[in-house]
Amino acid sequence: MVKLGELRRNLDRQEETWLSPYATRSVQASRRHYEERIAEGHRQNFAVDADRILHSRAYTRYIDKTQVFYLIDHEHISHRVLHVQLLSKIARTIGKFLRLNEDLLEAIALGHDIGHPPFGHDGERILSAICEAQGIGSFLHSIQGVRFLDRLEKNGRGLNLSLQVLDGILAHDGESHLERLSPEPEKTFADLEAEIRRKEADPALDLKPMTLEGCAVRLADTVSYIGRDLEDAITLKLVHREDLPEDVAQGLGRTNGAIVYSLVTDLITHSHDKNYVGYSPEVGSLLKKLKEFNYERIYNNPRTKEETPKIQALFEQLFVRFLADIKEARRQSPIWTDFLAAMEPGYLEAHQPAEIVRDFLASMTDAYFLRRSQELFFPQPLRVG
Repeated sequence: MVKLGELRRNLDRQEETWLSPYATRSVQASRRHYEERIAEGHRQNFAVDADRILHSRAYTRYIDKTQVFYLIDHEHISHRVLHVQLLSKIARTIGKFLRLNEDLLEAIALGHDIGHPPFGHDGERILSAICEAQGIGSFLHSIQGVRFLDRLEKNGRGLNLSLQVLDGILAHDGESHLERLSPEPEKTFADLEAEIRRKEADPALDLKPMTLEGCAVRLADTVSYIGRDLEDAITLKLVHREDLPEDVAQGLGRTNGAIVYSLVTDLITHSHDKNYVGYSPEVGSLLKKLKEFNYERIYNNPRTKEETPKIQALFEQLFVRFLADIKEARRQSPIWTDFLAAMEPGYLEAHQPAEIVRDFLASMTDAYFLRRSQELFFPQPLRVG
């Protein structure tokens, strides 16, 4: 009879000969707490992490979290769940050719945006301003993603993910433009906590992943959204395909499929057998120009911001309301029934009321946010019978 543990050890040995010398081996995974069933089981370390993220409550909430366009009644506009799936596929494609650890790539990709609040980056900006006014520091979805997975899942016990995965999530920042990225290895959990504190103090701080897989996900993040956001904008008639700068269209393509293919091909070609991932100077320059086009014509388009003041007002009202509900112990409040009731006592004891409200608001989907706002701030019909 085949022993599953021996099969797993065979897979670990195969990594030694197959993976790039710059790739992360599964046996290198570091966790806060030792788990015998992982150490002795048949699944490799980063595959366990990917499964734990996939089955987490935070991952389930991706289904109704905004990617770019919120309050859009259109079945073909991307939500965040599609974005993370596209990123996972693109990152694993890159990893296959660069001989990186595909399980680690998948885990980082699936978890990288889990910390996003409702309504995308506008929601993040609004919530961050509120948190700063409350004296609890900036809100950053990268930090919140680590917080959800490491401290809030499983009723406040966390998922005990590997350091390499949490580090990749913390340092994924796909919004900044990079043409080449190399890892910063030899980190510890103490380093992770220190980087979180530094990033909270300086949101503009650029953190480097500790693994080449984390670097690959960070660059692939842009690949996964840049062309897809363009397609969504064309669907919504915010831009036309012919609006693309001609050199970008000629060099990268006019469709999402062509853009992804061009970027992935160039990235693989110029990163093979290297201790970094990066583009050629020509393609890197075109990608920067495409990103600038997207920001000017799509992300900062006034038509996409028409409802933002209303969303901001609701964020502010909900924060004030839930803060009062905690301080006055209103046990019928959603923050108690839908959030705190399931948490272990240590969570409530270890966090300020404003931090708890931050975590609750960040966990919401767009639909839940709007439903609770309507219930709390709008007149409700009398229920008879």
